[in-house]
Amino acid sequence: MDVFDKADAVDPDVAKNLGPFSHLAGAWEEDKGLDVSAAKDGQVQTKYREKIVFEPFGPVVNGPQLLYALRYRMTAWPLGQEDPFHEELGYWLWDPKDKQALRSFLVPRGVTVNAGGKVEPDAKQYELVAEAGSQTYGITSNPFLDMAFKTVRYVVKIAINNDGSFSYDEDTQLQIHGQNQLFHHTDQNTLTKIA
Repeated sequence: MDVFDKADAVDPDVAKNLGPFSHLAGAWEEDKGLDVSAAKDGQVQTKYREKIVFEPFGPVVNGPQLLYALRYRMTAWPLGQEDPFHEELGYWLWDPKDKQALRSFLVPRGVTVNAGGKVEPDAKQYELVAEAGSQTYGITSNPFLDMAFKTVRYVVKIAINNDGSFSYDEDTQLQIHGQNQLFHHTDQNTLTKIA
């Protein structure tokens, strides 16, 4: 059984409190992704397909703070291949009182990202950012990656499209050992809701 075949039913009481994330609840997929990553001789472009499932839950209570959340899992495969080249697990969190949107996730290479920003609850376009060294919206890596491919900044731009799809454009800025300029590892896709 493919874990992406069916998303859990959306609780309308939770979904209505997800602010800018309310449109994302459910399962999504598409094969129009483009990844630009570092290679020994410069960069490599990989076209990919991906599946994402967003499951609403909450509220999560931090004393007086209430967060409404989407639990998510994502897998991406190079077109025509069976083995994934990227996976993520994490949460999209919405604080309606302070209008703070957060995307907290883990990549199984030893990288964690907590990106965020102030977003209006009905926003159809928004940006979330994390910086290495930040105590709030930050990035941590395992010792090897911190030395060889240090992630110094992460930016994701989200757009909810008029046709019901959603798009993202990610820029993961890397300080590669022995190079003076930052490398911009980018990913972009537009996904269609399947459930």
